[in-house]
Parts: sequence; structure tokens; C-alpha cells
Amino acid sequence: MSKRIGIFVIAYNAESTLSAVLERIPADIVEKVEEIFVIDDCSTDRTYEVGQGYTGGAAAAQKLTVHRNPVNLMYGGNQKRGYEYAIERGLDIVVLLHGDGQYAPEVMDRMLEPLESGRAEMVMGSRMMVPGAALRGNMPLYKYVGNQVLSFTQNWLLGSRFTEFHSGYRAYSTHALRTLDFSKMTDSWHFDTQIILNFLRRGYRILEVPIPTYYGDEICHVNGIPYAFECIRATAAHAWHARIRRLALRLAQRPTE
Repeated sequence: MSKRIGIFVIAYNAESTLSAVLERIPADIVEKVEEIFVIDDCSTDRTYEVGQGYTGGAAAAQKLTVHRNPVNLMYGGNQKRGYEYAIERGLDIVVLLHGDGQYAPEVMDRMLEPLESGRAEMVMGSRMMVPGAALRGNMPLYKYVGNQVLSFTQNWLLGSRFTEFHSGYRAYSTHALRTLDFSKMTDSWHFDTQIILNFLRRGYRILEVPIPTYYGDEICHVNGIPYAFECIRATAAHAWHARIRRLALRLAQRPTE
């Protein structure tokens, strides 16, 4: 049975890039998805109007719905709203695509295949799987180094081997998303780390696929130092509680005299 798929375009001040992002979604992907929904996080520009007026690809325009948050929910809060919407719509799979054009819609088939075939509950696009590709894609050196150091530290804490924790190109099984308590998760930028930790805690399968890197003129709204601190704090707390749970389980299984 085919999966019901939705593409969630998260958008904030993306009036200059949104139409191009929608235009770049491959025709075969547009054909099989049920809905492409844009959620504008109360932008200060014309992102919402640009989305409403989109008439680019006829097929994409027919499947497009555009929503606007009455107040700014922040990056994590807007994701929560999008995933709740996907669950309410009864979708099986939801792909997170950024409206600023930083992630390539052209490779969305890589994101979808593991979920469609039942091999994963979460797929992360990684810009680090192909050595040197991120820098060739104009990722600034300081961001590359920061990404590598932060991902190394998180892998060390978790005992995992992900090539990147900090790509925003994601796809999820909504069956898995239904098990998360979004009210206990942040509305800020480290939501992306928290959702990985929640999937790991539940034993869900997470796969990475290579994606190209593109850095252009988009504005980065992330404050790097607080973001890194919160990612490490959340990861360390997860690792500590996981260690305590394992210890408690071993003690419970020890034979009594």
C-alpha cells in the first residue's frame, strides 16, 4: 500500500526564495505526495502572500496549502505545528523542507525511500557524508568546524556514529511522531537535537543519506554559542538518564540471594 506523504515547508522571511524552492520539487515527487503545506511563522515580509500567489508548477500549486502563524512560534514551535498538522491530516510520512533554499528538493527521493520501504522511522540528510562536499558547497569554514566539533561531542556522549546532527533536512514517520510529547520539547533552534534524542530514546531507526550543501545569501537567525550549549546540555542529559536506566535495569535483573 502506498504511503500518504506530505511536504512541510517551514518558512520565515522567505519571500525571495519560497517560489524557487517550490518550483524545484521534482515532478515525480509532486505527483505522489498528497499535500505540500507551507507554514509561515509570522514573517515580517511577504512570505505568506508569495505562497498564496504561487502559480509556478501547476501540479505543485494544486497540492499547495499556505498557512500563517498569528504569532511567531520560533523554529521549534513552528515545526511542532507542522507535525501536528501532518498527524491530523492522517499522513504517513512528512518531509521537512526549508523555505530559504538551503536544502535541495531535487534529492527528496533519497529522504523518502527508507521511510516508504519501512527501513527507518526518521531520515536525516547529511552534508558531511561525502568528504569535502560541505566546503565545496560554500559552507563557511567556521560553521563547518563548529558542526564537526559539535557532532563529534554529541556522538561521544551518545555512543552513536552520525555524520551530522545539525542538518535541517529531515523526514519522519508520523506514526513515530505521534508518540512524542511536543509540549515537553523546546520551541528554539535545538529542537532538531531534541527530536533525535526522543527517537533514540524510543529505539526508532534513524538513517542518514547524503545531501548537497548550498550556502547563498540566506540570513542565518541562529545564535551559535547558545545553540551549541543547548545541544550539548540536552545530549548530556539524555546520555546521563540513559546510563541511569541501564544501571537500574542491570540491578533489577541481578539474582537475589
